[in-house]
Parts: sequence; C-alpha cells; structure tokens
Amino acid sequence: MEGKLFFNRELSLLAFHKRVLSLASKSSLPVMERLRYLCISATNVDELFEVRVGGLIEIIERGNGNSVMSDGLTAVETKQMVSNEAHAFVDRQYDILNTELIPALSQHGLHILKRDQWDDEHKRYLKHLFMTDVLPLLSPIGLDPAHPFPRILNKSLNFIVHLSGKDAFGRNSGQAIVQVPRSLPNIIELPPELSPDGRSFILTSSIIHQFIDELFVGMKVVGCYQFRITRNTDIFLDEEDTDDLLRALEGELAYRQYGDEVRLEVANNMPKEQMDFLLSRSDLTEMDLYRVNGPVSLARLSDLFGLIQNHELYFTVFSQNTPRSFKRNGNYFDVLKRQDVLLFHPYDSFTPVVELLRQAVKDHQVLAIKQTLYRTGSDSPVVDALVQAARAGKEVTVIIELRARSDEQDNVALANRLQRYGIHVIYGIVGYKTHAKMLLIARKESNRLRYYVHLGTGNYHHKTTSVYTDYGLLTSDQQFGEDVYRIFLQLSSMGKVSKMDALLHAPFTLHKSLMKKIQREIEHAEKGLPAHIILKMNSLYEDQLVNELYRASQAGVKIELIIRGICQIRPGIKGLSENITVRSIVGRFLEHSRVFYFLNHKDPELLLASSDWMVRNMFYRVEICFPIRNKKLRDRIFDDLQLYLQDNVNTWMLQPDGQYMKLAALAPEDEVDAQQILVEKWSQ
Repeated sequence: MEGKLFFNRELSLLAFHKRVLSLASKSSLPVMERLRYLCISATNVDELFEVRVGGLIEIIERGNGNSVMSDGLTAVETKQMVSNEAHAFVDRQYDILNTELIPALSQHGLHILKRDQWDDEHKRYLKHLFMTDVLPLLSPIGLDPAHPFPRILNKSLNFIVHLSGKDAFGRNSGQAIVQVPRSLPNIIELPPELSPDGRSFILTSSIIHQFIDELFVGMKVVGCYQFRITRNTDIFLDEEDTDDLLRALEGELAYRQYGDEVRLEVANNMPKEQMDFLLSRSDLTEMDLYRVNGPVSLARLSDLFGLIQNHELYFTVFSQNTPRSFKRNGNYFDVLKRQDVLLFHPYDSFTPVVELLRQAVKDHQVLAIKQTLYRTGSDSPVVDALVQAARAGKEVTVIIELRARSDEQDNVALANRLQRYGIHVIYGIVGYKTHAKMLLIARKESNRLRYYVHLGTGNYHHKTTSVYTDYGLLTSDQQFGEDVYRIFLQLSSMGKVSKMDALLHAPFTLHKSLMKKIQREIEHAEKGLPAHIILKMNSLYEDQLVNELYRASQAGVKIELIIRGICQIRPGIKGLSENITVRSIVGRFLEHSRVFYFLNHKDPELLLASSDWMVRNMFYRVEICFPIRNKKLRDRIFDDLQLYLQDNVNTWMLQPDGQYMKLAALAPEDEVDAQQILVEKWSQ
C-alpha cells in the first residue's frame, strides 16, 4: 500500500523540469526569456543525470537495484522510467528550439546560421577565424594502440571523426577524437557587413565541424559528429577520516570531471557504428543514448544573453523597493531597535542587508559579526563587507558550507580568501551541511551586548535575490539574537544541544516541532474547530511528515500546498487526501521562499525557514525556522500566500495520478498573475 501513497522523487523532479520547459514555448513571453528557459531546462536535466541518475546507478551497482523504495519502485525501474521520460523531454527541447525559437529570433533580426546557410563570404571569413583563433587550440587524438580512447571531461563538447587515408607515419586507425577547449566562446557574431538582414550568429562547433579537415592534412574526413558525455559528479569524502576538510575537498574536485559515465549525447546524424563505439567505450547502453537534432548541449546558447542586449527582448526591468523605515532613517541600528523589518526579494532590494553590514564596519560599538555562507557567489558585496569588517578590527566568524553542490570550487576559493584577512572560517559539522541563513551582529550598548540579526529563506547572493523569491527578517529581538548566538556557538565548538527560546533548528527540534503543529491542527479539527495549514516550499519529500498531512486531511484539516518542485504527496484521493491541494507556481521568478502557516484556532502561527520538508533538511542539515511575531508582518506574508493561491497564470495543479494540469483564466480580465501583481505593488 505504501508505494501508492508517494510519488517517485526523480519522476517528480523531471515533471518540474517539464513545467520550466513549457515557458520556452510560451509565445506571450519575450523571446530571449523563452530562450533562457530552454537553457535552464538543459542545465536542470544535466544536474538530474549528474546527481539523481548517477545515484541510481550507484545503488544498482551496489546490488540493491531491485530493492523496493517507499514510492513502490526499485532503482532499476526508476532509472528506466526516467530514461523514457527524459528521451521525450529532450526531443521536445529540440523541437521548441528548431520550430519555435529560431524562427522567433529571426523575426527580430537575430539569425543563428547553420552551415548550409553560409555563403562564400561567410566561409572565407570563418575559415580565417578558424585558422587564427581556433585551430592553434585544438589537439586531435588519433585512436590507435599508442593513443587509446581518451578520458572525456564531464559535459565537454567533443567530435568523433571518421578518416580515410594514412598519416605521415603510415598509420590508418580510421578514427580520431577532437576535444573542444572550454576557453573558446560557444558563439561568435558575424560582422555587420556579413549580416545585411540583422545580426548573425555562428556556433563555434559549426565552425570546427566545417573546417575540421585542416587538422588532418593528407587524410580525408569521411564523417564528423558531435558528442558529449555526462558523468556522476557526486563528491565522496570520508569526513570521519579527514583532518582537513578544505584540503580534502580540493583534492576531490580535481577528479569530479571524471566520474562514472551516466549519459551519452550525440548528433542525430551519427552513424550507428560510431554510436556503438562510443557506447562501448563509455560502458553505457542504448537506454543512456540521446540523439539530438541540433547543437549538443543547449546550454551553450546562453552565450547569446551576453551578445544580445536589446531590452525589448527581455522582461521589463522593475525598480526594487527599499523599506520606508530605512529611507526615513539612515541609521539601521536605530531603526531595528524600534521595529522588525521584513524583506521580500526580489520585490525588495537585497541592498539593506549589505548596508547593515557596511554600517557595522564603520560603527565603533560593533564588536563582532558572525555569518553563514552557503552559496554566495564569487563577486559578493557581502564578502567584501566581511573583509572590510575584519580589516577594521571586528571579530568576524564565517561558517562556510564547502560542499554546496556545484559551488564547491567557489567556496574553497572563498574560504582561502577570508582566511587571508584573519577571518575565523569554520566548515560546519562533519556529516551535516550548514544550510541555515543567519547573520549576527554584536553591538555594545549601555555596557551590554545587543544582537542584531538577519534570518532568511534564501542565500546571501546578491544576484539570485533579483530573480528568486525569498523572505528575510531584520530584527533586534533578543530572544532571536540569543538563539542565533547559541547556534553559532554550537557550530564552532563542541557541546550538547542548546535550548532555543524562539527558533526551531534542524537536525534537533525542527522535525518534531512540525509534526506537533500538524497534530495540533488535527486535534482542532476533531473538536469541530476550523483547522487550516498552508505550506510553501521548494520540495516536499519526507515520509513521516507526509503521512501526518494525510492523517490531518482525513481529520478534516484544510491543507493547501504550494510546492514548486519535488512533491511526494498524492492529493485529492478519497479517504486519504481529499482535503489536500498541491500547486506549483513557475513563472518569471524562481519561487524559493519557505513559509509555514498553521491556523491554530484563534492564534495563527506563521514561520519562515531555510529548509524544505525533505529528509536531508530535517536530519542531515543545519537549518533554522523562525516565527513571525509581529502581527502586521505576519498578515503581510499571509496576504502574499492568499495571492499565490489565487494565481491562475503561472500555476500548475498536481493531480492524483501525478500529472500536473495548467490553470487558465476563463477570460483575460480574470487573470491573476501573482508575481506580476507583486512587481507592480512594490514598484509603486
């Protein structure tokens, strides 16, 4: 029975990627934004294979492939179903590119020219470019006993070349591999004189393909075909046996690009002989082979965003808001002594968080700053401010999560940079990722320390705060401050679990407390009292919490879930979940905020968190969850939730069978676009 209660994680994730891809086909959106969604869908699927499919393969190789998981499927079955869905997904990606986006770009005078569209002038110009800028960087590898099949970098672009004739040494292996250097641009623009009908762009891969015979003097190129290999990029560290996590991670990163093969992508014109050859060398099967009708790796098209700056082809830029309290009084510490300030990104600017840090640098009363950094970016005003604080003599402690997926390299560099300035850098707790978003500023006032705190649902990354929806709370509430201080102390030293006055934190109190809050709504419903739960998050996949939501539904609790991505729960099943609805909102901004609302009869409770409801968040990460105590701020967030629940432009409703149905207004005047309404509201 249990398998019927839960949706499969990998298939649910792929369903989210489909919803993102659907935006690439939405003709009402600006064409460059549609292209961006196509590129995002490509990188999303890359990560699906690198992480999730790679994990399934590991399970199978360990001999556990036929063990039934909580969703009722085995790893073998899941991998096959993901393969089936992914093949259809990839076909749809290239169909959108070829039949919708390329023609739409051409209508705006932007032409991506294929080789059969080049005239003689194009060829002369491009050959010169190839000979001067490309050819010197290429190193073909002829396949023979002295040159076996090379180790292909993860997601690198390569050509397999079929040759006839003999080289200077009399060899005739018949095949060679050409790896395209990552230092080359993916796309080049033709000069205006060669683009009379607008602007013309050429993929570098097309240039290499056209002139590849220049690499094999005296031999004939019979065929030339693109391919790409995706690898498992999970990093394994035996943390218990590692005395220097930073150095160990640096060592592992060097091998990440050479993990086990999980997918082979090839140009659809590649002969079967070459495909079979690549499959055999990659230890992959037909299930893992993807034939594509266009450039291998659609993400390479993202170079166009740097080349095309026409604002009419993108979303309209809007002005981010700064809270009035900060505008009226430039001293943030004075403001926060009197009131809490709520930020709602991207509608509110991230600048106040940076400005608070900058003021702390100059404030002689500030003694210490403590902050967690998960994904911060290489060019971060937050990091710059922390460095300035250390140089100004403040005690600065930073908790860096080195293992934030895909950002490990940047995090290693960041850790080294901070340590150069005397900042106390801590890498978190062995076995647990530090995912909490916390900033603590200790300020001496009237001979005592007062804490100023920022807590958030998203990362301290100034770029993502312009495209991700997240809440941040700035406060001088001393219970919050004391709790945050205790968590930092717990992360930086050794000791027993600290008792919190206001905050919930994983892996200690969060899961148990959430279970109790659901149970409280159940008790109210059983007494005939109104009972209501609204949860907004990125992902929901934790058996115990889901089962408790099922129990709440059966008791009559109204449960409204806004889950952007992975969702384990089956809504709308009679006798199980008929009181549960699940919607996914996918639009201009990435919905990233975590908001938990419990009616609690006459005393509503609303919490914000760094955590989704996932196994990893509850038990294997350091997370925080904090209540919004101010009624005005609580009502404001509740109003936002109500607006999301009315959205009929960006909303997909999850059905009992696992499919998502797109909502649509009956008439244009009935459309409710929550994100656009919020843009207009906060830009006034």
